[in-house]
Amino acid sequence: MAGSGPTEELASTDAYRAEAEGSVLSVSDEGLFLDRTVFYARGGGQPGDIGVIRWDGGQIEVTDTVRKDGIPFHVVAAGALLPDPGTPVQGIIDWERRYRTMRTHTALHALSGVIFRDFGAKVTGGNMEPGVARMDFELEGISVEFGHDVERRLNEELVRGYPTEVVFMARQEAMKDPDLIRTKVNLIPEWVEEIRVIDIVGLDRQADGGTHVASTLEVGQVRVVKTESKGKANKRMRIELSGS
Repeated sequence: MAGSGPTEELASTDAYRAEAEGSVLSVSDEGLFLDRTVFYARGGGQPGDIGVIRWDGGQIEVTDTVRKDGIPFHVVAAGALLPDPGTPVQGIIDWERRYRTMRTHTALHALSGVIFRDFGAKVTGGNMEPGVARMDFELEGISVEFGHDVERRLNEELVRGYPTEVVFMARQEAMKDPDLIRTKVNLIPEWVEEIRVIDIVGLDRQADGGTHVASTLEVGQVRVVKTESKGKANKRMRIELSGS
């Protein structure tokens, strides 16, 4: 969460921030840790941010952001010249990619909300890239017609302009609400004491660590491009943002 650990993670509280100043904590051959970062570290099916880190006299490209020992780690190309620990830097994400990912992630939550509300099915898995994603549900059956029906329902909800809010809750309080964990299996590690909740107010409310747009209006139109059976009670829907 933002403010916990050695790194302040700005994406947790301000997904629209594209750049921020910080300083280098440590470096290795693969990349570096910062005390403050705007980069989102890969997790929960959402890819890590890419971009650049600049300092007085240098610049490096960040090719991925992951977690090492729970801390955001900025991955760079092999052989890149890195700043020394303590160096003030400016991190700048690829905003176009981040924003497309935010729209995609919110579309997935809205899809989950529609499926849970209308069909009572929980999520069994999911993954996304900017503009495209897939989500698996605990459904007995699925068809092309079902996909078309869900696409219509989803787009009808998106244009209602539900606001998206970020809420932090104590783990003990969050666990009292079974609807916050919309996945079939609780994927939140036991050591996490504060739960970050994404509330698409009136449509979907889930524990989630990723970045989202402020309103479902920003998502735009979504297409269900494929439906698949991945085994008994495990059905997959692939979606795509129109124009992505």
